[in-house]
Amino acid sequence: MEPRTPLSPIPQPPHSAGLAFKGLRAAIDPQSIPSPIDAIEADREQWNDQPYGTLPGGHVPLSTTDYVAIDQGNSSPKYMRVSTWNVPSTSTLAANCAIPLVAMVQPFADLDPREEPIPLVDTGDIGPARCASCRGYINPWCKFVQGGMRWKCNLCSHETEVAPEYFCNLDANMTRLDHLQRPELNKGTVDFAVPEAYWAPHASESFKPLYESVLPPPTTKTRKPEPMSYVFTLDVSLEAVQSGFTACACSALLDMLFGQPGVNEDTPGVPPCFPAGCRVAIITYDRTIQFYDLSPRVAETPRMLVVPDLEDVFVPLRDGLFVNPQESQAVITNLLNSLGQPGGHPLETEAALGSALIASLASLAGLGGQVVLFASIFPTIGYGALRTVLDESTLFGTDKERTLFAPRDEAWRDLAERCAQEGVGVSMFLGMSRPIDVASIGIVSSLSGGDMFFHPRFDPNRDGLALHSQLQRLISRTTGYSCVMRVRCSQGLRITEHHGNFYQDHRTADLALGTLDADKAVSVSFEHTAHLDDAGFAFLQSAVLYTSTDGQRRVRVCNLGLQVASLAGNVFRYADMDTVVCHMLRDAISKLPHQRIAKTQEQLTDKCTATLLGYRKHCAAAAPPSQLIIPEAFRALPLYTLAIMKTKPLKGRNVTADVRNYHAHKLRGMSVRATMQHLYPQLMALHDLTPQIALPEEATGQIRLPSLMRDSYIFMDSFGLYLIDNEDMMVLWIGSDASPQLIKDLFDVDDFMNIDARMLQLPQLPTLLSTQVRNIIAHRHAQRGWTPKLLIARRNMDAAEIEFSDMLVEDQNNAAMSYLDYLCFVHKQINNDLTGGAPTRQVGLKSAPW
Repeated sequence: MEPRTPLSPIPQPPHSAGLAFKGLRAAIDPQSIPSPIDAIEADREQWNDQPYGTLPGGHVPLSTTDYVAIDQGNSSPKYMRVSTWNVPSTSTLAANCAIPLVAMVQPFADLDPREEPIPLVDTGDIGPARCASCRGYINPWCKFVQGGMRWKCNLCSHETEVAPEYFCNLDANMTRLDHLQRPELNKGTVDFAVPEAYWAPHASESFKPLYESVLPPPTTKTRKPEPMSYVFTLDVSLEAVQSGFTACACSALLDMLFGQPGVNEDTPGVPPCFPAGCRVAIITYDRTIQFYDLSPRVAETPRMLVVPDLEDVFVPLRDGLFVNPQESQAVITNLLNSLGQPGGHPLETEAALGSALIASLASLAGLGGQVVLFASIFPTIGYGALRTVLDESTLFGTDKERTLFAPRDEAWRDLAERCAQEGVGVSMFLGMSRPIDVASIGIVSSLSGGDMFFHPRFDPNRDGLALHSQLQRLISRTTGYSCVMRVRCSQGLRITEHHGNFYQDHRTADLALGTLDADKAVSVSFEHTAHLDDAGFAFLQSAVLYTSTDGQRRVRVCNLGLQVASLAGNVFRYADMDTVVCHMLRDAISKLPHQRIAKTQEQLTDKCTATLLGYRKHCAAAAPPSQLIIPEAFRALPLYTLAIMKTKPLKGRNVTADVRNYHAHKLRGMSVRATMQHLYPQLMALHDLTPQIALPEEATGQIRLPSLMRDSYIFMDSFGLYLIDNEDMMVLWIGSDASPQLIKDLFDVDDFMNIDARMLQLPQLPTLLSTQVRNIIAHRHAQRGWTPKLLIARRNMDAAEIEFSDMLVEDQNNAAMSYLDYLCFVHKQINNDLTGGAPTRQVGLKSAPW
């Protein structure tokens, strides 16, 4: 179903503000300019009914497409994507093309249910076979020589002796006879079970002064892997309790730990999602730190131990601190039901957030694991105390603007590095009513590999559902702890930089992550050190050493073999815009603490222009300078570049520093798919759905979503209903001229004015439209794994329309140009370069040149 283009577009709301193109430009039909929708829809249609084989040589599905990958020796693009699947053979060719050489690595990405699980390879005490020179892991691209006695590394060409326990004879094709029984020799992505030599080391002595340890010194250099331990750290200050944030967090914890019983047969209960075998501890904090003895032997009311010294934090108990939640269900339930309830004792107005984090870290010392922190107050006491809130209005647009994106006290960075070194990931739920300095406290999550969830002006009725689902996703997704990650490349290439949420010791190439989960990705840049043979392949290998949730020490290895190209046309033909856009976004965010936003925006435009100019010069040099020629792989690059400048961390309009830093944290660690859907949100028309849309198919049970629309008011009707989703929230926009029957079918009210704009979920009605729309929303929830906030925006009436308008990135908003104006601006820059600085009036766009 194709969305209909209206004859008379809706004018932009007066609250949208943007910049106009300066200079003359011809009138161009907005429908004629390149759009990502055509490519997205065509790619989905192509891979809807056929699997994708991972052997090199073909085009790769877009990150926004649901597809089934068959591992043929290369990792699925869900695990590794590169900016071009034909690597330039020389650094000169790479510079001419101006395509950054980047790989996006998401080692624990969720699989499609129809795909084979990742094989687990256990080679016993000898461990996985590794190159004696570069320490790369054996993989399908390696070759066995000397009758199988040695194997040749595809990364460095070194020949390593095969261990006697791993030896097998070769056939006439120089292939091992047990090739098909060895997943590591025919699968691009595998898990290796590893022996004691790979166990996580104890933290360096230099990291001990933060807290007083009650544990005896370790007798070994490494610690035995165990099921993950969780510490839930709750803010019980006055503001957290009065806002309902603490009570909502306790309710979500109870549901996650023990599930919800069913109301009746029609409403089944919700099962618990806490991993079996894992242990849990609960800490609360205000002006003191409170620990709880949760052992089942105590009374139903747990014993509380208070640590008042915020500067010299220690753990006052060990037995009973961590427990199996099923064995201590009554104790934990009584504790969580009592927390967050006003009354009983006076509530403090301050909370020692930094000291609470140290207490959580001290509890996990020698274990590793995950801290889930709930905070709602600006930390004014204890470790890392911040005295005053900065006046942001005087800093934006000045050279001091960059100070808003860095911790104000280096103590927070030190704490973050210690968490990463201890193998502890810190995830934060922030439910504050005033600024909390995300730039300072958020670095603990960023460097430890944790997550962050942002609920300003927390309202249990509005935010409770999202908080519940976010916590369930946090606990139930694939997660490893005590992680060390390294990406290796073959001869002629070298790794130059990394972007993501991790801690990197600059003395090594390893990335340390307290936790790494299914939703996180790391970007890796590489460059040439020598000429590559275009008759051969270039190789990348990512290895993550981690402890699984159930306590197994493993290495997740992802391998990629890439073709080498000596022609610019082939480099562009197999380029991957999704990876390039993600790299541009992360690179721009990494510069926020070092330079002004305006300069970063200029550099983004320069990079976009350089890539298109590289294609223009080396693949389409014969075309006249006035004609804008865009390669097929980068048809929407100007639009996505503009969308990057309209994201909350980088846009020019007034945005609070907390909001900018929160979104910077999220975007720096997002998967490729989530990033692309955040930059160009999915917009769907709901008022003209055909009866076949969004209803389960009898054979497969899958639903077909409506076609996407371009993100602009130009393509909307005043009588329409539209749903937009940017991976962070969903907004349902209702036109002022919408049919009363549509409103009745979807909301069960008779009039546009009677729609409850504060509703959090659509009512369950027996109408076809209600079923279809709820199926679409449920499908999007299942794809992302959690339930975001749903906002209702009636045209020219509700405040949520501001969020809706800001997501329409093709329009003139967010203190930036419209897509049409920006495309003309980019074309002007390219034309000036080709003509040696021709004046603007000579740039003619008489027809759609693309």
